Amino acid sequence: MLARGNRITRGAEYRAVVRGGSRCAGAHTVTYVVTTSEDRSPRFGFIVSKQVGSAVTRNTVRRRLKAVCAAALAQVPPGADIVIRALPASASADFSDLRSEVVRCLKRRAAA
Repeated sequence: MLARGNRITRGAEYRAVVRGGSRCAGAHTVTYVVTTSEDRSPRFGFIVSKQVGSAVTRNTVRRRLKAVCAAALAQVPPGADIVIRALPASASADFSDLRSEVVRCLKRRAAA
């Protein structure tokens, strides 16, 4: 589980990352990354709209994405803000598919 310090909580912060971040799209998710020079732990935010499915489905997808990000926390550079938008296809995706897609995007953006 992600600690409170590792989460984006304000709408303005979500907008700043989505509008100003670099984008990496996959079949199930779209990942936005903004790297800053701040000396703090990386923060993650998740956008799972009603298009993904029912509340149960959305919460399952969100929990899976949080677990993937918690496991990949050590590979993300400090000061990074990441927002992951779940696409409707993520509702039927396996956990391993979500994990490989998110990790691929995080590695790609961390190297950039």
